[in-house]
Amino acid sequence: MRIRSLFPAACAAFACAAASAHVVLDYQAAPAGSSYRATFKVGHGCGASATRQVVVEIPAGVRNAHPMPKPGWQLIVERAPLPQPETDHGRTVTDDVARITWTARSRDDVLPNAHYDEFVLAARLPRQPGTLYWPVRQVCEEGRNDWVEIPRAGQDRSELKSPAALLEVLPVGGAGAHKH
Repeated sequence: MRIRSLFPAACAAFACAAASAHVVLDYQAAPAGSSYRATFKVGHGCGASATRQVVVEIPAGVRNAHPMPKPGWQLIVERAPLPQPETDHGRTVTDDVARITWTARSRDDVLPNAHYDEFVLAARLPRQPGTLYWPVRQVCEEGRNDWVEIPRAGQDRSELKSPAALLEVLPVGGAGAHKH
């Protein structure tokens, strides 16, 4: 009798784990205009294959992204021109970080499918509240997972097979809002 009562809970826990089997942000809400520590949680590889590269696209309006180095992983930071120049701390800025790539330096440095890791960057969020989607490409020794889907208007995010990481940028004024 006791085994039967545990079975539904075990199934529910398994379904929950399967549903969250993608790259997500550790903190999925932050105040507009604040400094934000984006921690991308990678919980599995591609099938049984180890992850050898993680590529994060920086959403429009996010500025001054700085990645955290990982031992054994090479960092590449790609910049792109801004749609229009901006002023930041009294200087004109014409380009900003558009993409950050972490690549395992050797076979010994890859992230095995059975292990979990985090890839971190810090950036300044837009001053306007709203939803930001962070496309992430996970390249494995065999295959890849492109976590890049963004819901269409009226579409529920749970319907997506490969959703981009989600961040809700909240209106300023709540506790913890950083003014810089």
